[in-house]
Formats: sequence, structure tokens, C-alpha cells
Amino acid sequence: MVDSSAAPRPERDRPWVMRTYAGHSSAAASNALYRRNLEKGQTGLSVAFDLPTQTGYDPDHPLARGEVGKVGVPVSHVGDMRALLEGIPLDRMNTSMTINATAMWLLALYEVVAEEQAGEAGEDAAEVVRGLTGTTQNDIIKEYLSRGTYAFPPEPSMRLITDMIAYTVAHVPRWNPVNICSYHLQEAGATPVQEVAYALSTAIAVLDAVRDSGQVPPERFGEVVARISFFVNAGVRFVEEMCKMRAFVRLWDEITRERYGVQDPRQRRFRYGVQVNSLGLTEAQPENNVQRIVLEMLAVTLSKDARARAVQLPAWNEALGLPRPWDQQWSLRIQQVLAYESDLLEHEDLFEGSVVVEAKVEELVAGARAEMERVAEAGGAVAAVESGYMKSELVASHARRRGRIEAGEEVVVGVNRFESSEPNPLTADLGTAIQTVEADVEQAAVAAVRRWREERDADPERAARAATALTRLREAAGGEENLVPATLECARAGLTTGEWAGALREVFGEYRAPTGVGGSVGAATGTEALERVRDRVRATGAELGETLRVLVGKPGLDGHSNGAEQVAVRARDAGFEVVYQGIRLTPEQIVAAAVSEDVHLVGISILSGSHMELVPEVLDRLRAADAGDIPVVVGGIIPSSDAARLREMGVAAVFTPKDFGLTEIMDRFVDVVRASRGLDVPDGAVV
Repeated sequence: MVDSSAAPRPERDRPWVMRTYAGHSSAAASNALYRRNLEKGQTGLSVAFDLPTQTGYDPDHPLARGEVGKVGVPVSHVGDMRALLEGIPLDRMNTSMTINATAMWLLALYEVVAEEQAGEAGEDAAEVVRGLTGTTQNDIIKEYLSRGTYAFPPEPSMRLITDMIAYTVAHVPRWNPVNICSYHLQEAGATPVQEVAYALSTAIAVLDAVRDSGQVPPERFGEVVARISFFVNAGVRFVEEMCKMRAFVRLWDEITRERYGVQDPRQRRFRYGVQVNSLGLTEAQPENNVQRIVLEMLAVTLSKDARARAVQLPAWNEALGLPRPWDQQWSLRIQQVLAYESDLLEHEDLFEGSVVVEAKVEELVAGARAEMERVAEAGGAVAAVESGYMKSELVASHARRRGRIEAGEEVVVGVNRFESSEPNPLTADLGTAIQTVEADVEQAAVAAVRRWREERDADPERAARAATALTRLREAAGGEENLVPATLECARAGLTTGEWAGALREVFGEYRAPTGVGGSVGAATGTEALERVRDRVRATGAELGETLRVLVGKPGLDGHSNGAEQVAVRARDAGFEVVYQGIRLTPEQIVAAAVSEDVHLVGISILSGSHMELVPEVLDRLRAADAGDIPVVVGGIIPSSDAARLREMGVAAVFTPKDFGLTEIMDRFVDVVRASRGLDVPDGAVV
């Protein structure tokens, strides 16, 4: 009898880079978290920056109110970057930074800290910089479509990306200067076909811009292609998602070979990292999120020919709030069990020759090609953003998905089927089931950045250097020279994130992207439930003698507008007149619009955790404008304790991710309006 246990094990592939997306509160607190995660076996950093940092504001800017340290770490200057990376050897670290509009600035800060580390170690700074490995996400196109953390108009934003690519190819050749990000496209409602098509259309726009800039010699263009990486999403339909990745691989090889003439197959390799889907994480029965995360991870790891180069997993409780270190450890251990305990990495591609897989890949490739042709006919990715074409398509796609869930055609376990549940010990004490940011984080950051500027400007030599650097940046932005050298000097001179971005805003101007709501058709049109709500909207309007108007507002810097857009679309389909002006509004602007449009209800959408700062300000300003009788409802990721406090302050209703039925929400809107105007409401209505 042969003892198979004595047979040698096959040689294993090297595992993918394992990351945890993390950062909060302060640079020092985030540094401690990173070092703990690295000790647990994490093999790369993935830095989450807060919204003011991502959009180019210092913590003391009015738009930063309530947002500092909430969804990431605030980094205002090189001193913050030093604290963030203290004790972490950058010459041996692979670092991913989720940053887009301000990517050039954050990379400059990172490079300056690496130079300082080299100097302290007696090493050649230029050689250390040349060896830096990592990625800046830096895909501004998807920011106009999904996350909303853009700062400048499309054309100058593309210039920033082009300049970064040209600089890094020459000076930081192992760095990925742009990470084409389809992840947030799926979060915004993209189908697999749309995700592939829009991401590759964006990549074409970037590569064309670099080629046409003349900053990279034609013979080195293969090096540019080799440093383009992608950041994708993997949903729970993991067979389709795995096939999507194989479609990406096939189309990228075709585009880089035929459009750009890249002959080296290594330079044509489709290199991507992944975070699995957060859109599908549920507040209801959140323990089910663990198996969702595992299935989604399999989609990007099972297939060797299309395997991710880096993986980061969300935590089971991210639909509830900020994960704790223990929750992040759990997600890291999921990766480690698959990579080190299973035999996955011992085998060749498991799906080569599969008739089912090949047919699905062909279907996705054909669909993506057709959609890419439509984008090209619209003038390319940038033009398709400016015209609103891609945004409208995503909003409509998301509406169709929400409609399928509401109709029960698409099952979400624990949400629209199998809803009964035993008491959950993981969330028995919700106050300890998530991590909270200390209340004084924002005050500390505001005081710190003001102290930094004051101390810098009190030193005549430092103040003069900072002023000169800022002048040089403005002049460079107004001309045609590469902006990275001027940005590096700003970092070395001690300028702040807000000062760097503010100088560029002066030259480039600001921009408000199309919302995509105007041209979108709700998926629930014609349903019996919606018709009933329409009748109620018409009847209530007739009783009041006017059309019911609802304002949907997104205060602060939270650019995740998917929920607000879907509410706006469904409200319009329900017969409301809808006022929706997009993202990044101040409470003052929201109140001014509510008063001038004489609305019957204000709906506030906040997903960044700033609800306890911004919603009370909206309420106070409404009262000050003698409009305190306009009811306010709030939607977002809001813990139950905060929801109770908001209702005590006067908020009429609070909606969280468990309230997935948009038509039911519209019905509640009618109840709230009727109650606020002294009209009768149905027995049992919650108002």
C-alpha cells in the first residue's frame, strides 16, 4: 500500500499581497494599527485617507466639518506623513494609497518621507526612491461617476495623472502611478459588462493622454503600459465575477498589443488588486457577510490565469460602522487560510478548457466591446463623463438592481428572504461591535494644522520657502511643465494639503459633475405598490393645493451618492417634484435651496459618519430661516443610538441600509409630509 501522505507536495505559487484597508482618527493612531496588522502577517499597506485629505482641504476648512478622521486618516503635511509611516521601512514595503484628486500630493509626501528615511540610514535617497513599490489609485474618471472625491475639472485632472505617470516611469519605475478603478463602478450599479467597458475606456483615455503629451519617448511606452494597474470589485455571483476577470485579461492584452503596439507579453499583463464587494454587505443578519466575503474572494483567486496580485477584504460589520482591529484581523485570516492551508496555489489554472467558462467569457467580452464602442462614439471616457452618458447608465443600472431586489427577483438572504433570525451575539452590544472615532479628533486635527502653519510662517526662512514654492506651483499649473517637481518642493517646504490644492483650484477652477438622475428611469415604474404611493402623492398635493416637492441633499464631503440618486429617482417616479443638486453641499446651501424651492420635505444622505455634526446644523439653520416646520429625514450608515438622538433633535425619520424598499420609503415620505401639515395619516404609521 502506497502512503500518499509521504509524497512530496507540489511547489506552491507565491501568494498575492495581503492588505487591509485601514486608517482613521490620526496619523499616530493609524500608524499603531498598521504596525499591528503587519505583525499579524499582512504583507502590504492599504492606506485609507479621510475625505478632506482626498478632496484637498485642511481640517479647519468649513467643508471639512464633521469629516475629519471619519473614513480614513487625515494627512495635512509632511509631518503627518512622517507620523503615519514611523517605524515602517518604505524601501521594503508595498503601499497602496486610495487617493485620487490629490494623488500627486500624497505621493510627493510619501517620497519625501522615504528620502528622509534613506538619509537617516545613510543610504542613497535617489536609489531608495527608485526602489519604492506601491500604488496610487488615481483614477479620476470613476470619481465623477461614483465616489465624488474629485477636486478639479476633467482636463486638468487628466493632466495631473499624465504628469505623475511620466515622472514615475523616469524616477520611481516600480511604482504604479495610476490604478484604474472599476471597484466603485460596481458599487454605483455597474453590470460586469459596464465595469469592464468603462474601466478599459478610462485606461485608454489615460494612455492616450500620456502618449499625446510627448513626455515619454515612444520606445519607452511599454514601460508606461506595464505600470498601469487596476483595482476591481468582486461580487457574490462568483462564477460570473471570475469570468469577468478573464474577460479583462483578454481585452487588456488585445488593447495594449493592437492599439499601443506593446510586444513584450510581460508588459501587457493585466495586473490588478481587488477589494471584494461592499455594496452587498447587509445590516440585517450581518454574520452572513462572512460567507459573502469568502465567495467573493474565491472569484479573484481560484483562476491562476486571472488571479489578483493583491487582495483586501472588508470586515463583516462594515454595513454597521467602522470595523475594529479584531474585525480586520478576521478578514486577514480568511485570506491566510486560503493561501496557506488550502492547496489552491499548488495547481495550474482550474478552469482552462471549461466550456461553461469560455462561453461566459465570450459573452462578457462581446458585451464590453460593444459598450466601449458606444463610449468611443461619445468622444471617449472624458467626454462621456462631461455629457453625463456613463453616469446616467450607472444610475439606471443601479435602479434596475434595486427593483429586482424589491420585487424578490434577486434574493438577498436575511433581507428579502429568510428574514427570521436568532438573537445575534456578535451585535448584542452594538456599542462595542464597531469602532468609534473619538469626538475630539477633529478639534485636535484643526489645532494641529493651524499650529503647523503658524510655526512655519513664524520662521522667516521657512515662510519664504513656502511662499516661493506656492508661487512656483501656480506658475507651473498655468504653463505646460510637469507638476511633480513643483509639488515635491511644496511638500519639502511644509505646505499643507489645502494650500497645495487651493493653489491648483485658483488656476484650474472647480467642477460639479452631472448627477445622472435627470435621464434615468426608475425600475419600479408601473408596480402596484408604486401606483398606490402615486395616488397618495397626488391626493396629498390636491389637499394642499400644490405639487409635493422633496429636496434630496448630500452635505459635507461624502461623495457616495448612489443611495441619494436612487431615492431621487424613485421619488420622481412616485410623483414628487425632486430637487437634487448633487454632492458636496454645505448645510447653508441645502437650507437655502429648501426655502427657495418651498419644499415639503428635506432628505439628507450621509454615509461618512458625519451625521451627528451636519444634520443638527441643517435643523438649526432651517429654524433660523423660519422654516423649522419643513420635516427632515436622514439616510445613511447610522448606529441605532445616533438614530435615536437624531429623532430627539427633531428628525422625522431615519433610514439605514436595512430599509431597502424604496417604494416603502416613498410611502413614509407621504406620511411625514401629511403629519407635518396637520393632515390625517393611516393608523399605525410611524411619523
